Amino acid sequence: LQLVESGGGLVQPGGSLRLSCAASGLTLDDYTIGWFRQAPGKEREGVSCISTSGGSTTYADSVKGRFTISRDKNTVYLQMDSLKPEDTAGYYCAAAITTAQRLCQTMTRIAYWGQGTQVTVSS
Repeated sequence: LQLVESGGGLVQPGGSLRLSCAASGLTLDDYTIGWFRQAPGKEREGVSCISTSGGSTTYADSVKGRFTISRDKNTVYLQMDSLKPEDTAGYYCAAAITTAQRLCQTMTRIAYWGQGTQVTVSS
């Protein structure tokens, strides 16, 4: 049972990336999914979370209007546009039994974490 992130890489400021979180051995339909990030020397923070139905989403203030979370079958995506150097971090997805808002705000009730994918925004 695992989550696998992909899609990270090096991109110039203003560029875009799409991260994917795929499940192996479990059905993501049963879980609220969140994207989190952690930069060196900083705490892990919630970026965006999506409910089981996809009808409820939440975003950190720092990414509102630039990032879009979505889910399709057994994969959750994070479309990241207008990337900034401060978006540089390891990005992790997590599956939880809770609401999207609570997951992003508290990082509690998490059943599974992915191994992470690195996003570097630099010219």
